[in-house]
Amino acid sequence: MIHEAWYNLGKFFVSLAAMAGFDLDILWKAPLPEGPVILAANHPCTFDPALLTTLFERQVSILIHGPIFTLPLFGHSLRFCGHIEVLRGTGGKSLDEAEKLLKAGKTVAIFPEGAISPAGSFHDARSGVGRLALRTGVPVVPIGIHLDSKLLHRVEQIIDGVYDTGAYYFHGPYSMTVGEAQRFEGNVEDRDLVHRVSSQVMSRIISLSKESAYRMRVYRASRLRWWLVARWWMYSPIRLVRSWNTFAHARIR
Repeated sequence: MIHEAWYNLGKFFVSLAAMAGFDLDILWKAPLPEGPVILAANHPCTFDPALLTTLFERQVSILIHGPIFTLPLFGHSLRFCGHIEVLRGTGGKSLDEAEKLLKAGKTVAIFPEGAISPAGSFHDARSGVGRLALRTGVPVVPIGIHLDSKLLHRVEQIIDGVYDTGAYYFHGPYSMTVGEAQRFEGNVEDRDLVHRVSSQVMSRIISLSKESAYRMRVYRASRLRWWLVARWWMYSPIRLVRSWNTFAHARIR
């Protein structure tokens, strides 16, 4: 109960920050399935894990890059909220923990690329999402994220002696498209199958991310169109003539 309350408090503050700093656009192509779910998204910025939690009423445990758990207070808070630490070379352990949560009916989120996406592009999917989907039989819900890369601040950073790339996005448009659930079956020991499943999930994520990008372009174009209409009205010939007539007939009293 305390863990859930702490998680909801954190989500509340993230929601406030998101509403203040981002122009959020979220499209659901299908409702979230009942029961345990694997959420899989691309990872254009460092704040994606936090923003993902605002999408769902249920608590989400996210697989997060391990070094951030070493930060004072913040790392302890992540663990207290039920998030899963992913250390380099020990991915199997984090997947075991995720599997336990899924079998307990919980929701788990994973970034199949395993790292921040390259600017304007995507990494190939690693095997984690495929292995987790085949081991549990839980549906995978792909999520495509798009933001304005011009407003993204990339920095090379060292956390607990580990070099990492941070991609910080403090304001601007942020678009998410939540796709239909995908279901997979098969032998998790079949490496080719695991690779195909991971690639299929990543392919759908990329497609949804492009849909998010398209909506962002349409929205910006509509805003520009309204701005041009308003500007034309302000400086239209008829308005200028009326303004001149008003000035010409003015009397100083």
